[in-house]
Amino acid sequence: MRTPTLAALAVAAALGIAAPANAQTKLLIGATSASSSQYGYFVAVSQLINEKVPGVDSAVVETGATVDNLRRIARNQIDFGLVTTNVGFHAYAGEGDFKDRKVENVLLWVYAPAPQNVIVRADSGVTDIAGLAGKRFNPGLKGSATEKTAESVFKALGIAPDYVRGSTTDIVDAVKDNRAIGYVKSGAGNRLDGSTLDIATMTPVRVLSLTPEQQKTIATTFPDLSVVNVPAGAADGVPAYTTWSFGLAVHARPGLSDDLAYKIAKAAFEDTTVQAAALSEMKGADLIKLTIENGTVPLHPGVARYLKERGVTIPEKLQPKS
Repeated sequence: MRTPTLAALAVAAALGIAAPANAQTKLLIGATSASSSQYGYFVAVSQLINEKVPGVDSAVVETGATVDNLRRIARNQIDFGLVTTNVGFHAYAGEGDFKDRKVENVLLWVYAPAPQNVIVRADSGVTDIAGLAGKRFNPGLKGSATEKTAESVFKALGIAPDYVRGSTTDIVDAVKDNRAIGYVKSGAGNRLDGSTLDIATMTPVRVLSLTPEQQKTIATTFPDLSVVNVPAGAADGVPAYTTWSFGLAVHARPGLSDDLAYKIAKAAFEDTTVQAAALSEMKGADLIKLTIENGTVPLHPGVARYLKERGVTIPEKLQPKS
């Protein structure tokens, strides 16, 4: 007979609820705001687990997303949840905002890429990323991970644009009015963001691609980022390009049992309908490929076992800690 997880027991204890003797294994999944499409994805994951993993009763908790979920993982208040791969790495390594308070967390899978698209007006005359030097350009929504990451990437590449700050609405208007030549905006999977498509209805745009040398610099400088190839068709007429990316992922507390992690991973990786129905950008997605290419912290041992059984070669940085 299985017993509730530590996360479920902690919540039950806080509420003064005694676990029944015949209880199934309880799993708590940290998502994000219930108004987000990502919340719907985790509801679908919960339903998939309840259907495919015998003896488990999972439920979704509305949270403040990545940072909140990592804190809850550290306190054993949830078993797994939404974590962006870059922030997950910072927590794991005790860097940046997690300096002196690292959070042990392990990877279950990555379910969607968030390519950081470098967009410029087609009439700007800029055809490569180096050409952004000295140009009025927005590195991302003020205060966002996109902004912070883009600034770090440009600095590493030796490129110094004349940064323009503002909200997405401010910058979209600035690009349309030619007060800024472009911006960095997270994509929705392998599609350009809606704000970029809005600009394109008024002003033709170009997506800039990393050179091989720039790709190498990013890959060796930023362990929290991935370099991804986006196929042609991110929008009408947009050719294939290469850019930096982080991923939307499912990270777990290390104490989640190997058996459960294995069964949950099997359910997720072998599902072809439930997750895609909840999140349109997942249609046709290869979860194993996304996980191997975008993961930034070690895999849970149970997930690694499943992938090895599938014949997947696991890169060194994703190998479970011994």
